[in-house]
Amino acid sequence: MLKALLAIDDEEVAGVAAMELSAEDLQAECRARVDVYRLLAGVFVEEPSPVFLAALRSPQALQQFAESGLSFDADFTDVTLDTLVETLACEYTTLFANSGGFPPVESVRLTGRYKQDPHFEIAETYRRLGFVLRKGRFEVFPDQLGIELMFIAEMLERAATALDADNEPKSRREYRRLEREIKRFWTLHPGRWVRGYSRLIERAAEHSFYREMARLLGGFAAEEIAAMGLRIEDSDKGQVVVPKAEVRIEFDANEPVCTGHAPERASNPGADHGRVHPLRDLR
Repeated sequence: MLKALLAIDDEEVAGVAAMELSAEDLQAECRARVDVYRLLAGVFVEEPSPVFLAALRSPQALQQFAESGLSFDADFTDVTLDTLVETLACEYTTLFANSGGFPPVESVRLTGRYKQDPHFEIAETYRRLGFVLRKGRFEVFPDQLGIELMFIAEMLERAATALDADNEPKSRREYRRLEREIKRFWTLHPGRWVRGYSRLIERAAEHSFYREMARLLGGFAAEEIAAMGLRIEDSDKGQVVVPKAEVRIEFDANEPVCTGHAPERASNPGADHGRVHPLRDLR
């Protein structure tokens, strides 16, 4: 599906299958993948801008999409740009932001709630690898789909840049280190939910732009996972309704309460100390 979009030549790939790619070939591959990651990030991170949509409707872009098997309807190709911008802003809100929609957020897709374990795990990954998430017009979650894709794109850009170094053994080691980080991130995070989620959005979208971009997301995710040699279960499964996971908090039952009076200890002192107590949704 994506060979045309990534400009991959089957004969060239077959010719190097038995040998390691050169630094120049690896750089070209990384940067081709970066382009697709950034394209998809732009689709899902917020409502598409006029500049973004104009670029996607250029004859060259439409030809590449067609060669990749994507087929947009007249609602994308034949309307004015102003009309398209307004229509897609409404569709984005309906699909991703409104109550009853399907937010492209990992915590929501896997637990039914915002700001759960994936949120904090990914924020820590960004911090560890030197990335800073800056607030835009709206609050941005680290486990939002567009942000996850942008992070991988930046990691691939780093990998390509590492191969510019004069010391090839050292640059190869850095490239492999970044490659391992990307594989780890895919395994722990987007690999668990974007394939099922893409199928859901493909079904739910009324506009051909989001339908076809969801197809691109699903196909790209499957090909990336296969190319990296990963085996990851699809935990999302395209569910329309995601059951809400229990909220779990940790507290010491023997700590003083807010009145300042210590609670009576249980007949078995220390029995509850350190126990994790689930806080159930009472709605």
